[in-house]
Amino acid sequence: MATTTETAGALAELGAATLGESGASAMPSRIRRVWAGATLAAPAFPVRCTPGDNLAIHVAVTRAPAGSALVVDVGDVPDRGYWGEVLTTGALARGLAGLVIDGGVRDVAALERLAFPVFSRTVALPGATKSNRGAVGSPTTVAGVMVRPGDWVVGDVDGVVVVPGAAVEQVLAAGRARESAESGYFEALRQGSTTVEILGLDASLVEDGPAPA
Repeated sequence: MATTTETAGALAELGAATLGESGASAMPSRIRRVWAGATLAAPAFPVRCTPGDNLAIHVAVTRAPAGSALVVDVGDVPDRGYWGEVLTTGALARGLAGLVIDGGVRDVAALERLAFPVFSRTVALPGATKSNRGAVGSPTTVAGVMVRPGDWVVGDVDGVVVVPGAAVEQVLAAGRARESAESGYFEALRQGSTTVEILGLDASLVEDGPAPA
């Protein structure tokens, strides 16, 4: 059985785009990395906040296992700075791997300087309250994707995907098979083949326009 470090490396090497075509669930494109170069592949620790409040995030930093990434739902109030330099410093001290949040963050320059991978819906200045109910470590829907303890979250320049914990090996196998097939495509294209030929596409469905005068 692969170690956590080996699994993280294998998922990161395949990347979000390939994994998203190989059985992982893709988050919507609004969830993007907040600084150039941020990448993430880690076990997910789900968090659910009361909209406009980040108490559950503060608690999650104290309870999430080292090496995991917080994956956070904030409901229908995304435009708050739910996360910033203070929480990042605390998360790093506890060995957390990163953050995915369907809401806002701030202190982006500090997040980059600290090399803490963050993928968010937006960047927002207004702060959040810290006094309302939430949940940590329980299955939570984040950006339309169910996230359970034991799942994996992978993020890079292409976006973010969630790999079900029970299907990691199957997704990795499918991803490697896809990567191998695409390597063959690249070689065939360099030798003069077309994507229409390689993929067996029906070109007859596309009409030609009138010939140039």
